[in-house]
Amino acid sequence: MKGKSLPVSYRLAVTSRVLAAVLGGYVVAALASVSLGLWLPMARAEAVVIGMMTSFLAYLVSVLWCFACRSAWQAWLGLIVPSLVLAALSGLAYWVGH
Repeated sequence: MKGKSLPVSYRLAVTSRVLAAVLGGYVVAALASVSLGLWLPMARAEAVVIGMMTSFLAYLVSVLWCFACRSAWQAWLGLIVPSLVLAALSGLAYWVGH
């Protein structure tokens, strides 16, 4: 195996997916938690606990998504779009609730 190494483009694609999974997954999980905490029609403490528990599932799905996509661009796009939607829902809940 001496002399054979993976191409730089492959290494960058894997690095990009790892960053998308770790950072993008965290953002999606955090926004999902906040959105559920604001939108669930129950006591605030219960909504927050359910939001936090659901955030673990959102993080898992985000990480799986990043490595199931055909390209790193698709992985990033698949995290950016839900993040924007969840951020908009959270902002809407904040402005409607106050």
